[in-house]
Amino acid sequence: MLPGHSPHSDTFRKMPIKHLRRDRIVTRLKTTVCYPLIITTKHGYIENFHHYFFTLAPDDKYIKYTMEKAMYLIDETGLAQYNALKEKGFYGNIMGTSAVFSIFCDSIQFNKDNMSFTYYGRQRIERRTSILMRELVTEGFVKRVPRTENNPHGLLIVNWRTILNKDIDQRAKSSY
Repeated sequence: MLPGHSPHSDTFRKMPIKHLRRDRIVTRLKTTVCYPLIITTKHGYIENFHHYFFTLAPDDKYIKYTMEKAMYLIDETGLAQYNALKEKGFYGNIMGTSAVFSIFCDSIQFNKDNMSFTYYGRQRIERRTSILMRELVTEGFVKRVPRTENNPHGLLIVNWRTILNKDIDQRAKSSY
C-alpha cells in the first residue's frame, strides 16, 4: 500500500508529494485520485467476482469459500444462478469427476454513464481425459453501496446474467 493511502478510500490524503507524474515532477500539497472508478470497477471488482464465481476446484470447502466471497459482491441474481447450478448437481459433479475450472478475462466493457458492464472471458475445464475451453460472456450493472470488510470497493453487481457460455475447443489429454 502506498504511503498516505487508505484501503477504504479512492483518494490520497493531502500530503507533500514529490514524484514523477506524467513526465513532470510534482512537489506540492495535492489530493490525487488514486484509482479512477473505471479501473477499480473493471479490473478490481468485476474481474474478482468472475474469478470467485467461475474458478472452481474439486474441493467442497474451496467452492463454499469462493462462493461466499462472490456473494458479497453481487445481488440475488448471482445467488439464483448459484442455487440453480447447485440443484442440478453441478458442484457435486465437479468433485466426482475431479474437474478443475479456471477463468481468463479477455476484456470488460464498462459504461460509466449507466454503470453497466459486459464481461468477455474464457473458461478452461480440465478433466481427467480432456481439456475443454468455453467462451463466456456476462453482463450486468454496478451500483455503489457502503464499503465493508467483505466488499472494500463499495460496489454491488446487480441484474447479472450470463449471455453466452459455449464450447469453443475440446482436446483429449495425453495419457502417459
